[in-house]
Amino acid sequence: MKQAGTPPTGKWTGPSHAGVKAPDPILLPDPARRFMATAQRLEQLADGHPLDAWLRFLAAVARAQHAVAAIRAPSAAPGAQAVAQAVEARLPPLAADGHQRDKGWHEGLGLLLARMDRGVLPDAAMDAIKQLQAMDAVAVDKLADRFLRGGLAASEIGMAVYVAAALQVYFTCAAAQLQAAELRLLDERALCPCCGSPSVSGLITASGVTPGTRYLYCSLCSTAWNHVRAVCITCGGTRELLLQSIDGDDGVVKAETCCECHTYAKLLYQLKDTQVDPYADDLASLGLDMLVSEEGYARHAPNPLLLVGDGEAMVD
Repeated sequence: MKQAGTPPTGKWTGPSHAGVKAPDPILLPDPARRFMATAQRLEQLADGHPLDAWLRFLAAVARAQHAVAAIRAPSAAPGAQAVAQAVEARLPPLAADGHQRDKGWHEGLGLLLARMDRGVLPDAAMDAIKQLQAMDAVAVDKLADRFLRGGLAASEIGMAVYVAAALQVYFTCAAAQLQAAELRLLDERALCPCCGSPSVSGLITASGVTPGTRYLYCSLCSTAWNHVRAVCITCGGTRELLLQSIDGDDGVVKAETCCECHTYAKLLYQLKDTQVDPYADDLASLGLDMLVSEEGYARHAPNPLLLVGDGEAMVD
């Protein structure tokens, strides 16, 4: 493990002369590209990776997600009045823990299970699919609620990857129907302005009108939002932040650790690799999570697809 020192100060380190544009505060997702980009990146990262089989399994999940997003867009986005009321109340309009899901999300889950490439599925993954297909709609909804509220039982983690994947498609498609100009960042800046979920990773941009900007990427609805750099996204501390990475790596993924609250968050550097993906690169850098955790830091928030295990259970 190597330490890169204290991150630079300020939310944007670009030129400050007149006429320079500020970063867009909120970037809504594009369901037509989001999941395929993750699948392709996972397949690229899997080559020679110690968790090759697990990453390819997750790539198959992402490809199934892409197929569902292309076939069916949900009718879950709230109307303009409901969005305005939520924004006025400083609440996310698609609040994951309170949003009334359209029953059509069950169809999306069914399509996702049908689209899974059986050729890459181990027995444990196939068993989980059969369990889900045998459950009625009420039981599946309760399982989804437990996933969203962090109450899964150990016996349910095998099914949770598919439920999480279907919910990601559902909320991503719903968020894409909103208007960014009508939304506002939340008072709790570490939470998604669309659904209120935590981020899965942060990406430091290398292009566009504001290179060097940090965007956090929602773990559920795929929305990205600007967050000040050199500030802990958990406690807001600025005094004891360090960037850490694995010795000898390419510098694409680093962990921003906070010695004040003992948490960390992933930072991905687009300048190091223009193909970096907030979701795929987070999953493929599980080794960094393990090393930082051994030093006593807790992750800011889990990747939903890591809730199903450490990669071994799904590929054995």
